[in-house]
This record gives sequence, structure tokens and C-alpha cells, in this order.
Amino acid sequence: MKTAPFTLLLLAGLTLSPLTEAAETAETNLDQLLQGFETPADETSQSSNPALDDLLSGFDNTEDDTNSTAVEEISASQFSGSASLSSSYNYAHTAPKTGATDHRGLSRLRAKTNLQYNDTFGHWKSRLSGYAFYDASYQINGSEQYQQTLLEDMESEVELGETYLQGSLSENLDLKIGRQVVVWGKSDSIRVTDLINPIDNREPGMVDIEDLRLPLAMAKLDYYFGDWSLSAMLIPEIRFNKNPSFGSDFYPLPRLAPAEQLPDSSLANSETALALNGIFNGWDLSLYAADVYDDTPYLNVVNGQPIQQHQRIKMLGSAFNIASGSWLFKAEIAYLDELLYSSLPTQPQSRVDTLLGLDYAGFSDTQLSLELLNRHTPDYQLALQNSGVLQDNWQTAVRYVGDFLHQQLRLTALVSLFGAEGNDGGFSRFSAQYELKDALLLTGGVVTYQAGEQFPFSQI
Repeated sequence: MKTAPFTLLLLAGLTLSPLTEAAETAETNLDQLLQGFETPADETSQSSNPALDDLLSGFDNTEDDTNSTAVEEISASQFSGSASLSSSYNYAHTAPKTGATDHRGLSRLRAKTNLQYNDTFGHWKSRLSGYAFYDASYQINGSEQYQQTLLEDMESEVELGETYLQGSLSENLDLKIGRQVVVWGKSDSIRVTDLINPIDNREPGMVDIEDLRLPLAMAKLDYYFGDWSLSAMLIPEIRFNKNPSFGSDFYPLPRLAPAEQLPDSSLANSETALALNGIFNGWDLSLYAADVYDDTPYLNVVNGQPIQQHQRIKMLGSAFNIASGSWLFKAEIAYLDELLYSSLPTQPQSRVDTLLGLDYAGFSDTQLSLELLNRHTPDYQLALQNSGVLQDNWQTAVRYVGDFLHQQLRLTALVSLFGAEGNDGGFSRFSAQYELKDALLLTGGVVTYQAGEQFPFSQI
């Protein structure tokens, strides 16, 4: 097997408010680390600690107010933001074929600005956020060598982020409407039941799942009773994963894929989801049900022409955490039905995804995590091998996070391998984040990709 290493350097952060988003994230992560396992994770908020799926999400996913019957009042409106400059350099790519894009050397020089405005109206609060970036590496390297699809997708972008209105309809009933992120499950590195929001996977392995989720416009009701909360979601905005564009060094195919057919975003076409969450002393439990589109398309032939389509699928799942001293045991299981694959586009398949995880926080300023996933197809057919699907697809993720110099320095290591013996490919990411001063962070790291027997790692 061959290894294709990739270097990531994140260089600057400058705020428009007392704290950048990055600094806020670092302080939040520290608070959650100190809390340990006493506060169980909240499935309707974003994962908390920094790290494919950079920094470790901890044991407390509590950005949303899911365990409160009223939204806190803030005395004044707040405008905040951050600016960053990130650069990456490919140091171990092979020379391209004649006429092909040369991805060696500088592969990113991106300036990005994030802006966020929060306001309150009595017991209601609102958020408006978004970002814009421009990547100068394409001009520096000569834009004429890149595919136009890649330039359109990666040279610049303006995106509306989480934008919503949230408040209480009654003592036990909350409403949140607008673009938002909903996190299901307990895993920090692997998605099992976490299928509500698509992710930005254009540079796989470079950033953690918690920083990749794309918000969706939805209406979400939360009802609280005792130790439980029931969430119901109606999602009219249909979005799918942002995958590597044709011409990207992460694009796994030798040619442009067929056109992708996107379902209409409409009320009649809405995705729906339910979550029942219980938080108890030392453990928590969640039950999920969803009727959504599969983020991964399959190849079909319509009127004699190949086209990528997205199948409507059903999911029933559950997730739980159990804390015991410095240990946290976690598990997820999901039953998915009506899945379609390119090699069998007319024969729906079912699948059972099972994840077991173990986190340890017994060492000072250190977190260790191990997660093991099995995706099992009960009625397996050999033709599914052509879609990269085995009867049992395995994935293992090992993570280390350590804080040093009074939490000014954070070291993170993540290794994610596919296959029962890791022979289907994988990636490793090693990074260091240093807080130079309030609101200014410096991050550097190395990412390596390991070729494997299964697609897409077989193409590395």
C-alpha cells in the first residue's frame, strides 16, 4: 500500500468581537472537559469538543437549550465574528500525467470571515450567521490548469449559516424555526444515527464532523416532561453532502460523474424526524426515527441516460451513554431501510449499523477515545461489491487530546481506519493548537491518507 501525506497549516485568527469563534470554542471545550462525564450529551445540539469525521468532541453536546423549558434572556443584542487565514501544502503527491492538474505543493491559501448576530425579544432569541471565503492558491498556481467545476466550487464561497428564531410557546414547549444544526448520537468521529444535517466533505479527513455540518431550514418543536424531551422536526430544505469536485485532488474518479438529480425543496417534500431524549444520573438514552433522503447518491439510468439520484430512506435508531468514574461507555445502533446502490439500483436494501465506544478521562488534561463501527447488510448480494459495499464494513477511530501550558496548547491525534484489519484504507491527522493570546489562535498539523482495497481509498 502507498501513503499520500498531506500537510495542513492554519495560520491566523482575528476577531470582530472580544472573542473569536475559535476562542469561544476553545473555552467551551475546556469547560466541558472539566465537567467530565457528569453532564450527559445532548442530541439536539452540536458536538462540543474540537477535531473526518480536528479536535475531540467531549461528552457534553449542549449548544442548544434542549433540557430547559425556557430560553435565557440576553440583555442586549450581540454582534461577533472571526477572520482566519489557512494554508495547506501537499508534500507527497506523485507527478501528474501530461495535461492533468498538478496538485503538488500549495493547495490552499484561504482567507475566511465568519459573522454572527444574536438578538432577543422577551423570551425569544434570534440568530443570523454566515461566512465568506476566497482561496488565492488557484490564482497563484495558475487557474488555467484547474477544472472549471473545481474553481466554481472551491475558489470562493458565500454561505448563510445558522439563522433562526427560538423561544417558548408554553412552559414545556419550545419552538425553533429557521436554518439550524441538529446532532444525533454519541460518537465524536463516526456518523451512525447522526443523519439529519449533511456535511461539507470536500476535503475529507481535514476537519472534524462537528465543524462540517451544514445547517438546514426546519421547524423544530421540543416538549419537556420530567427527565425526558421529545423533539419533532419538519425539514422542507433538501440539501446533500458537499463532496469533492471533479478536478480536486480528493476526487476519486478519472472522469466527471453523471449529473445529479436533486429533489425539490418544498413543504410537501419535507423530511421528517423524531427524537426522544432522556437524561438521568450517570447515563442518558435517545431513541430516533427519521424519514429522509440518503445523502449518498446512487447511479441510475433514466431514458437511456445515466443520472445520480437520491433515495428516500427510513431510519430507526438508538444511542446511549453510561458514565462510570473516569470511563464513558457509549453505543449507537441504526436500522436503515430502502437503501439503493449503483450496482443494484432497483433492489432496495436494508442495513444495520452498530457502534461501540469507550472514552477515558482519568489522566490530567487528557482524553482518550476508541470507537468501533460495523455496517452489516443482512440480505447481501455479491453485486454490492461493485458499489464498495461488503456484507460487513468496519471502521475504527482512535483519538487522543491533551492540554498543556495551562490549556494554552492542545495536541490532538486521530487515526481512522476502514476494514476489519484496516486494509480498506484510512487517514491520520495530527495537530497542535496554541492560543497566542485572547482571540488569536495558531494551529498546525499533518494529515496522511492510506490507500486501501475498497473505494474510494483504492483510488489514492
